[in-house]
Amino acid sequence: MKLLAICIGQAERLPGKSYKTGIYKTPVNGPVLIDQLGLVGDVVCNKKHHGGPDQAILLEGSLTLAWWAAELGRDLPPGTFGENLVIEGLDNRDVAVGDRFHLGEIVLEATSPRAPCNTLAARMEDPKFSRTFLKAGRPGIYCRVITPGSLQIGDMVRHEFYADERVPVSELLNSAGRKVSDAERNRFLSVPIGIRWRERFQLAPN
Repeated sequence: MKLLAICIGQAERLPGKSYKTGIYKTPVNGPVLIDQLGLVGDVVCNKKHHGGPDQAILLEGSLTLAWWAAELGRDLPPGTFGENLVIEGLDNRDVAVGDRFHLGEIVLEATSPRAPCNTLAARMEDPKFSRTFLKAGRPGIYCRVITPGSLQIGDMVRHEFYADERVPVSELLNSAGRKVSDAERNRFLSVPIGIRWRERFQLAPN
């Protein structure tokens, strides 16, 4: 595997909306620095739902983006889904919470799925896209930064599978909007999920 794209966004206003968003990402050549909060120079506007140490980086696999392009019948340039990194040969469905990605000196750890939202639907110019996204079961992967550093396009990537309980990121997204069983909750809390999801399961009624 190797790194195909690095994408950084600035605050821009969505057509017909009053707020600004950082979802519009533009590919850059690098090298680019990554710190504990993500790509240096990338902008996060909605900090209630995005950003923070457990959602520092959003990555997509090239196989997943190719599937989406075929499904939607159009090209999807790097950054279309607001992703920061595109990894060659990766299918998002193969990623579980706790999996790590090694890019030279950098180590990223998968924490949670990218959930659909109104901003993504507006970006895709499809008010029903959130439903389409959920049904597809191929969410982008949020990662925390274990080891910061510098990266550039073409860097080799090694996918290290989490050694303990395997909870696919797509399974975590599938739990959204429904009541989970005690067994599911305990299973999800046994892996290094992001803080937003952890709080949701910890606060969920028994």
